[in-house]
Amino acid sequence: MSDEESKIVVDEDFKAQVEREREAQRAAEEQAKASGDEGAGPGQEIPEASMPFLISMLSSQVMMAMGFLPTPDGQQPPVDLPLAKHFIDLLAVLDEKTKGNLTEEEQSMMTESLHQFRMAYVQYTQGGPEAGGEEAAAPASTIELP
Repeated sequence: MSDEESKIVVDEDFKAQVEREREAQRAAEEQAKASGDEGAGPGQEIPEASMPFLISMLSSQVMMAMGFLPTPDGQQPPVDLPLAKHFIDLLAVLDEKTKGNLTEEEQSMMTESLHQFRMAYVQYTQGGPEAGGEEAAAPASTIELP
């Protein structure tokens, strides 16, 4: 087969169709931005994807599992220590895999969060809320995140 025979022949109608589709997509995106609808639910804004947001999201899961955050109806959530440990371990994996690639602020947030959660977990598992070690409620300590 010669070089001329192996060249790809592109139909001009196909190119025009692709360009029309791109224009339609751009117009739809501009209209969504103008109306304030960028894929989020009614009245919701999706936060920017970032490392601090990812750390905060995982931290929220730890705090819920340890009973530090109330449920939407204001009740004390059930404590799930294995789940809390799982999310703490996920933060540790993220910390290990991103070593040397985080900004100073991001690394500080990660380190402080892990330290606070590990200390709370140890306090919770060693003494428990009562002398009996029952997992009835969250410990009285507070967690301060950076």
